[in-house]
Amino acid sequence: MKEFMLVFRNAQSGAPRLSPEQMQEITKPWQDWIGGIAAQNKLVERGNRLDYEGATVHAGNVVTDGPYAEIKEILLGYTIVKTDAIADAIEIAKGCPVLNFGGTVEVRTVVQMNM
Repeated sequence: MKEFMLVFRNAQSGAPRLSPEQMQEITKPWQDWIGGIAAQNKLVERGNRLDYEGATVHAGNVVTDGPYAEIKEILLGYTIVKTDAIADAIEIAKGCPVLNFGGTVEVRTVVQMNM
C-alpha cells in the first residue's frame, strides 16, 4: 500500500467566528469521515487542524506575517491515508467535509525518505 496526504484548504480569509454549537455542528462530520477511514484500516495519521495565525520564513531570513500572504486560500490541515492507488485516495477525499463549504482537498503521494 502507498501513503497519500490529503491537504485541506478553504478559500475564506480570516478566522471565522463560530459559536460552540456551530463548532460542534462542523466537527461531527469530520469525526464521522475520519472514523470511516479508520474503520477501513486506511488511516495512517489523523493529522491536525492548523491555526489561522502564522508566519512564513523566506530566503535571507525575511519573515512575513501569515502563511497565506500571497494567496487567497487558507491551509486548514491534513491527514494521511493508505491505499493501493491514488484513485482510491481521491475517492476517500471526495467525502471530505471541507468540500461542503467551498474548500478543496489536495491529494499527494507521500514519498518515504530512507536516511
